[in-house]
Amino acid sequence: MQRFKIDDVAKETGLTKRTIRYYEEIGLIKPPERSEKGTRLYTKEDVEQLKKVIAAREVLGFSLQELHHFLTLKKAIESHHFEYRNAVDQDEKKQELQNIASILRKQIDMLEQKMKKMLELKNELEQLEQRVQTILQEEERRG
Repeated sequence: MQRFKIDDVAKETGLTKRTIRYYEEIGLIKPPERSEKGTRLYTKEDVEQLKKVIAAREVLGFSLQELHHFLTLKKAIESHHFEYRNAVDQDEKKQELQNIASILRKQIDMLEQKMKKMLELKNELEQLEQRVQTILQEEERRG
């Protein structure tokens, strides 16, 4: 399996080494394996995880706290999925499915709140743009 040093990961992701270490420290990515000399060695999966964090931060506008919450929920879903697959009792399976549904609802609610805020900001910007266009048209008529 190919391993990458932090310099390579920084170049690949556009993040600073300090940011990568910080994301590791706060749990946004798992701590990487280390060489005998203590050098961090990242996998391709680690790099992909960092890219997902970047996309969620930039595209969705998630704060680091929201990202951490999102990733925690994702891990919980994976854990419940495993427990569901290994459950023998139908009542246990039903309970696990209800747990998964609850976690998914929380994620959906969080995204809906984000989308609502983004739409509000978009509408405000469009109103400002319209005002500027109106002023420009008035200036052209006077011109």
